[in-house]
Amino acid sequence: MKFRQAQAVCIPAIHLHMTAATMQVGQKDFEKAQEQLKLLKKDPGNETKLKLYALFKQATEGPCNSPKPGMLDFVKKAKWDAWNSLGNLSQDNARQKYTELVSSLVSAESAGQKKDAFPEESRHDDYETILVTTKNNITKIMFNRPDRKNAINHKMYREIIKALEEAGKDDSTIAVITGNGDYYSSGNDLNNFTNIQPGEMEKMAKDGAVLLKEFVGHFIDFPKPLIAVVNGPAIGISVTVLGLCDVVYASDRATFHSPFSQLGQSPEGCSSYLFPKIMGLPKSLAVSKQLLRSMEKEKLHAVNSKECEVLKERWLSDECVNAIMSFFQKKSKL
Repeated sequence: MKFRQAQAVCIPAIHLHMTAATMQVGQKDFEKAQEQLKLLKKDPGNETKLKLYALFKQATEGPCNSPKPGMLDFVKKAKWDAWNSLGNLSQDNARQKYTELVSSLVSAESAGQKKDAFPEESRHDDYETILVTTKNNITKIMFNRPDRKNAINHKMYREIIKALEEAGKDDSTIAVITGNGDYYSSGNDLNNFTNIQPGEMEKMAKDGAVLLKEFVGHFIDFPKPLIAVVNGPAIGISVTVLGLCDVVYASDRATFHSPFSQLGQSPEGCSSYLFPKIMGLPKSLAVSKQLLRSMEKEKLHAVNSKECEVLKERWLSDECVNAIMSFFQKKSKL
């Protein structure tokens, strides 16, 4: 009997001690939640604010004990209805629910802030040969023909022109050009020069010169800082237009090759003017770039025009045709 009596006295004491401790921790969390609520930057909305009001009143005063406001007192009536809807919910449970609701609001706002700090990359559609994305006010134009070593065919020329036009007008502050895969770009896709009938050679050369002039012209006129990230070997036109970029970064796998004489061609991309000047202008940002480039823009366009005229003649020359045919013959033997 004594053993049972001692056990009966002991259990309530432990229960009372645990309940008091739980209430003390709950009250601390409740007070902390009130402080956290004041720090929220976004309005949680009227429905949530009514829930918070009701739970606070229930936690601090118990069930609703005030008279019902008049029908025309909309604000007080909404608060009264929210509080009264909690019925006989205990003050402990009300404190817990209030704390949990505030915690969920804090977590949601924190997640939103992280998302704002690290915005997702948005992808531009309607491109087949390049990938165009924007993130953190940076537009990235990526050559995307890795199976062809990012060789530039006619479609890719036009898509790069389009991408530069859009990047020049959007909200991005800079544009970055790079390549997908092992190569930055192997330059002109020489298939551009194949399957041409004898009577179409002159038209091919003329159309090619017009396209090239427009392509290089968009590099000359690009209004924002333009950065090239050369991730691997770069050949031909992909090398020559680097002189029109403001900054060029090269990986440890990058190489640069301009095989003009090997293919019986002449310089392009304003390289005949910029290469002797050691690859272009100072590393300036937008305003400095506009100031510096405006002084030489007319000269660059003149050089671009002259280079395209000479290239048109070279493409029609026997030397160029034989060099390209020789290239494909060697390639077929490999």
